[in-house]
Amino acid sequence: MISHLALIMDGNRRWARSRGMFPWLGHRQGAKTVEMVIQYCIDHKISYVSLYTFSLENFKRSEEEISYLFALIDEAKSRVHEFIKAGVKIKFVGDRSVLPKDTQRSCDDIELATVNCQKLQCQFLLCYGSQQEILAAAQELIRLQPEHVTIDLLKKHMWIGDIPDPELIIRTGGVKRLSNFLLFQAAYSEIEFLDCLWPDLTKDLLHETVVRAVQAKKNFGK
Repeated sequence: MISHLALIMDGNRRWARSRGMFPWLGHRQGAKTVEMVIQYCIDHKISYVSLYTFSLENFKRSEEEISYLFALIDEAKSRVHEFIKAGVKIKFVGDRSVLPKDTQRSCDDIELATVNCQKLQCQFLLCYGSQQEILAAAQELIRLQPEHVTIDLLKKHMWIGDIPDPELIIRTGGVKRLSNFLLFQAAYSEIEFLDCLWPDLTKDLLHETVVRAVQAKKNFGK
C-alpha cells in the first residue's frame, strides 16, 4: 500500500448547482466523502492523508460560501470524540492567521484534543498555497549560509512538516492541474485526475485508483 494519500477535493459547488442548490451546500455533501476517505485510510493502514480544503485563492469566493465552509470546521469541534475514538490525529496546515478568530480556536482545540491519536494523521490544508508555503520556508532559512540549506532542512520548515511525500495525489472534478497544491512534495507522486465530482467519489473508485498507483510505483525506474 502507500503511506501518504493526498486529495484535491474538486467539484462540491458543481455538484450542488447541478441539483439546483446553493453552491456552498455542496461542501456539506463533500464532508461525507471526507469521512469515507478517512475510514478507507484507516482500513488500509495508510498513515497520512492530506485534503485540500481551502486555498488562499479561495478567498475570492462569495462571503456566504466562505462563512459556510468555516462554519463546517467549527461544527467539527463537536465531533472530536469521533476522531479520538477512531485514532485520527487532525492537523490544519496553512496560514491560520487569516482565519476568523473563532475558527482559529476551533482548529487549535481539535488539534490539541487529537494530538495523541496514532492510527492516521489527517491534514486539512486550509488557507493553503504551495508557493506561499515554499516562500515561508525560504524566509525562515535565509539567515543560514547557502551550503547549510538542504532538502531535508527545507522540508522541516514547510507548513506540512517533515512527513513522507504523497505517493499518490488524486484530483476529482475533471480538471487536470495541481492548483498550487503540494508542488514541492509532489516531485515523485503519481497523479490521478478523476472525472467524478468530489461528492460522487466512491470507495470502490478510490480503491481502484490507489491500486493503480501502487502498481505504477512498483514499475518506477524499471
